[in-house]
This record gives sequence, structure tokens and C-alpha cells, in this order.
Amino acid sequence: MKTMTRQITISPSLLSCDFTRIGEETRRVEAAGADWLHVDVMDGHFVPNLTIGPPLVKAIHGAATAPLDVHLMITNPLEFAGPYAKAGAHVLTFHWEPLGSAVAAREVIRAFREEGVAKVGISVNPDTDVQVVEDVLDEVDLVLVMSVFPGSGGQSFIADTLEKTRWLRASGYQGHVEMDGGVNGDTIADCAAAGADVLVAGSAIFGAEDMQATITSFRALAREAQEQENRG
Repeated sequence: MKTMTRQITISPSLLSCDFTRIGEETRRVEAAGADWLHVDVMDGHFVPNLTIGPPLVKAIHGAATAPLDVHLMITNPLEFAGPYAKAGAHVLTFHWEPLGSAVAAREVIRAFREEGVAKVGISVNPDTDVQVVEDVLDEVDLVLVMSVFPGSGGQSFIADTLEKTRWLRASGYQGHVEMDGGVNGDTIADCAAAGADVLVAGSAIFGAEDMQATITSFRALAREAQEQENRG
């Protein structure tokens, strides 16, 4: 599948950072070359974990210079459009699964836009058919393909999810396609070759001995895979 050349965006997941030094960790990963900062929001209902609320996102925003890529893994994204937008989300992504219809998804998209969010995203879990979002593709800036089941870091990449990314590009979607979960030096090239241009990595970056070298390597691997795919 040939795809247009897209700028590769590396979005390290702060879920894997040292939360006792989150401001310092934010600055460290930015200095290492992060394009965006991925912020995982979990509510203990949609996913079996609790993480970051609007006050902490606001604090991260105060320490950061890179755009915040906020991923809402929550059952009621409509209610939190305002709080997360005001906290500093540049990208704000919600999940299809707790809504289940294009009508409900459009209501969330409209609310995010009205709150001034720069980029609105929609996400699907590994066991959700990506074609369910087909009717709202022209209304979102980003589709986040989960390559693990949401709720915790450090899981193994689910290779079958690459077909969702390929389908999005084959169907003509020109926005960002983001992949999140198990992205590392062994999987990032496959993600880029399939058409993903925003790549989320947590433990592979924050656990690296040399964070800057790791991010540089990931970007190079993704670009080369993209170029090889374009060469056919």
C-alpha cells in the first residue's frame, strides 16, 4: 500500500514517567526530541485503572512546551470537554466504545470544537471494527488505533491492529493516524509502513538508557519504513 509522505510525530506517553518528578520528566522528554506529550486519562470505569484528572493536566501544561496529546479513556467524554480543554489539551481524543453511535460521537466532537480544542480525535480498541467510525472520519483530525487493550502500560503489540490503519489510509483518510500500545523499536516501522504518522511509546522511551537516541532512532525507523512503502 503506497501512502503519501507524512511528518512523523513521536508522542511519548507520560504514563511511563516518574510521577514524583513529572515536571522534570516532561522537560527531559521534550529535550530528548518529543513532538507531542501523550497524556493517558483513565476513569476506573471504561478501563480498570485511574490516572490523570484536569488539575494534573493543567500542571503538566504549565511545565510543557510541546502540545499535550490527551487521550480520554473514560465513559463520559462529553462532560469533560470543558475541563480538559481548559487544562491545556491540544489534541483531545475520546473512545467510540462507550458511545456506540455516530450521533453520540458527533455530539462529543461538536463539544470539543466549541471548547476550542485544536485537534479532535476518536479512538477504537483492538476488538472494535475501525469501520464503525467511517461516518465521522470527515469530522475528526485524528484516529487513534489502540494496538493494546487500554488500561495499563507495558503490554505487547497486537499486530492485527495494523489492518485498521491500512484500512483508514486505503479509504482515503488524510488526518492523523495514531498508534498506541506496545510501540517500540521492533514494531514502530510496521506502524509507519501501515500509514500511522503519530506514534505513542511509553516504557520504550522512558525506560531507555539514552532517551534522545531512542527517539531519534524511532523517528528514523518510521521515516525509512514510510519511504520504503512509498517506493513500493
